[in-house]
Amino acid sequence: MKKLCLLASILPMFGCSNFVFDTNANIEKKQPASSVIIENKTNNTSEVEINNTHHRLNELDYQVPKVKNKVIKSKSVVAPQKKKDSAMLNVVLIKQNPELRYGCEVTSLAMVLNYAGAKTNKMDLFRSVRKDADPLIKSQTGDILRWGNPADGFVGDMTGRRAGYAVFDQPMIALINQKLPGRAFNLTNKPFDHVLNHVSAGYPVVVWTTGDYRLPDRWEGWYHGKQYIRTPLDLHAVVLVGYDRKYVYLNDPLSGRKQVRVDKQQFIASWKALKNRAVSYK
Repeated sequence: MKKLCLLASILPMFGCSNFVFDTNANIEKKQPASSVIIENKTNNTSEVEINNTHHRLNELDYQVPKVKNKVIKSKSVVAPQKKKDSAMLNVVLIKQNPELRYGCEVTSLAMVLNYAGAKTNKMDLFRSVRKDADPLIKSQTGDILRWGNPADGFVGDMTGRRAGYAVFDQPMIALINQKLPGRAFNLTNKPFDHVLNHVSAGYPVVVWTTGDYRLPDRWEGWYHGKQYIRTPLDLHAVVLVGYDRKYVYLNDPLSGRKQVRVDKQQFIASWKALKNRAVSYK
């Protein structure tokens, strides 16, 4: 297992603190006049006129078939919206530091939810997101032996007073539904083109990548109960706010830069290495 070479006086650098900056009518039909039924009740006798011929109503019982009313339901087919060649959303940048050293996920989500009109902020989301309380246990040589599962909740201490790591998509989806009931939209494990389609439709997306938007190179593993978790320590989360033919554009809560331009194919490779995780709303 890969060892973490850490001085006792320095906090371990996990999760999103590992940043290396490297970027630049319905149509109503009328009945023909000849078929209109006109009722005449003169002299207490009910008559109708059909095709210029008078009939008593009781005679019509034998001439008009009994037809049950039917409700015809038509399905409205909405064609999928075509993805634009490029898009850019003006999402307000929020920085995770100094309060949330390892809080890239909730800070990115704060940007997305504020864009949606939700009244929240990064500290509110920090308090609300599910936590995995399993403590960090290391060997005498510094290897991580046991810790929490980011799929269950945030692992470690988000503030940085102790070691912190990350949280994955499901707890984030639950958090979105708290702030925007019933509107959470999980794009995890969808093709990246679906993520771009969502941005094209006007929705920013929280995406998982690495600190420098390249392939991860700091893998670590530990046990959570009987489950072995292997994951990169240089994990990061940002907001996808735009794209064009060659680039994606990101709001990065750690570097504090807005609409950072990153090579699209390079970014997709890092996103896939982080298990295609992406969340938003609709």
